[in-house]
Amino acid sequence: MDTFSVEQRRGIMKAVRREDTAPEIVVRRLLHAQGYRYRLHAKELPGKPDIVFRLRRSAIFVHGCFWHGHSCQKGRRPNSRTEYWGAKIERNMARDADRIERLRLNGWQVLVVWECETRKRDRDTLIAKLRAFLS
Repeated sequence: MDTFSVEQRRGIMKAVRREDTAPEIVVRRLLHAQGYRYRLHAKELPGKPDIVFRLRRSAIFVHGCFWHGHSCQKGRRPNSRTEYWGAKIERNMARDADRIERLRLNGWQVLVVWECETRKRDRDTLIAKLRAFLS
């Protein structure tokens, strides 16, 4: 059972950002500190990747664990309205896979960084992952 009223829940969900999320900003700051320069949200590319390196033909998506169906603790599905949330997250996952495939077919490298990977204790691992992807 949801602890919020329908109106309260609607307000909470409307406040969820699509761009410039906290995990995305963490990744951008790490990349910038390593000397990488990039573009944001390339509208002409499939899926409008969060971070784009045009000359390297590389794109990074920063996915929220809940919204994109990650298999970590943050990606756990709610116990209420299971049909709705299950279908919604499955559609998100299918859309993500399609967009990544379209980018790869166009010769782009794609990396997905999960929200849970941006925690402070995992920063060194994330930096190594980003460097390996971009080298």
